[in-house]
Amino acid sequence: MATVTLKGNKINTSGNLPDVGSKAPDFLLTANDLSTKSLTDFSGSRVVLNVFPSVDTGTCAQSVRQFNTEANELENTKVLCISKDLPFAHARFCGAEGLENVISLSDFKSGAFGKDYGVDFTDGPLEGLLSRSIVVLDENGKVLYTEQVQETVDEPNYKAALEVLY
Repeated sequence: MATVTLKGNKINTSGNLPDVGSKAPDFLLTANDLSTKSLTDFSGSRVVLNVFPSVDTGTCAQSVRQFNTEANELENTKVLCISKDLPFAHARFCGAEGLENVISLSDFKSGAFGKDYGVDFTDGPLEGLLSRSIVVLDENGKVLYTEQVQETVDEPNYKAALEVLY
């Protein structure tokens, strides 16, 4: 279990992010077209998992925008933006913002991603949603970098996350 804060108040997650150097857990998530995507669908590409509570909050929306901009400069890299928002909310947001360099995925069906990656909130006002986190993987699904943002309203360290890809 990890402890982070929301506006200074402690909240807990179900576990911890995968260890750097370990193989990332596979997942089944729902894409905007309602198809199912797994980590193996992205094998051969480097992957950035941008995990957040909801695209309908300011910080989460900014992280999707920022990674959309950054993704344009990354070779052989897919940026997956993951929350429990319905795929329709992801599609609406990315469509309205003109964001085409990120892939939106939802953990709304089973919540298994949140549990397997240790990022689902187990208490507090965001209970059931996903903790703001970044996981960067190499082409073979090995974890290169992780960050669970300690204060949920803060943005992740984009620079540190992306430096492992250069």
